[in-house]
Amino acid sequence: MTTKRQNPKRFYQPFLLRVVHGLTGLGVLAAMLTAYWTYNTYDGRWGRMPLPMYREIEGIHGTFGLGTLLVFPALVIYAFHRGQRRLMQADAWRILVQVGQPRWWYALSRATNTLVLLALTFALFSGKMMDETWLPKGELDHAWYYAHLMAWVLMALTLALHLLVNAKVGGVPLLLSMWSWRFRNHDSPLLWPKHVARWWSWVRQQGGIGWWRLVTSMSRLEMGIWITMAAAWIIPLLRG
Repeated sequence: MTTKRQNPKRFYQPFLLRVVHGLTGLGVLAAMLTAYWTYNTYDGRWGRMPLPMYREIEGIHGTFGLGTLLVFPALVIYAFHRGQRRLMQADAWRILVQVGQPRWWYALSRATNTLVLLALTFALFSGKMMDETWLPKGELDHAWYYAHLMAWVLMALTLALHLLVNAKVGGVPLLLSMWSWRFRNHDSPLLWPKHVARWWSWVRQQGGIGWWRLVTSMSRLEMGIWITMAAAWIIPLLRG
């Protein structure tokens, strides 16, 4: 008599999450790699690698950074609304002191997810505060340049924690589930325009009250990210 071998646990991630997460993730990785190449070309005070001295790399890095900045709001909206349970909860600190217990890993996973959002916010904002002429001119002592270098380090650390902790919680199947392109019927992209139209119709019916409810439903953390992203666009315009 033979027994059927059970399939390993399979995870299903909402397709919209996979799209915005994948686009943001690819943009972040490309921006980080080109950021290091930019540092390697124009700076290198804390060590260099044998990479080609390609002076156009700063413009390429800026393109990837801008692309990530444009996609990031979609990830923020999803993370703080439909994906809120994947972020830090109100009882996070009480659980995080219970080191080693099963739910500690889940709380830590949600904490690392939140930290990645904050680190990316800092990286995008500090990048927008820089002037693209600083490095070609050899001006390496600007505060915002140091801030952007620090943001690169923080982004690398939080991204590594994000991957390691989620691998611990769900293993390789969880990581692979984020890169699958299969979706269920209720999760089809063909339904997205209908969902957006329904949401927009509700906002229009509610008028100013609808917008007020949207704003007041935001957590302080989400509000802080939106204010930072708005400042990232407005401040450079004010500087001319």
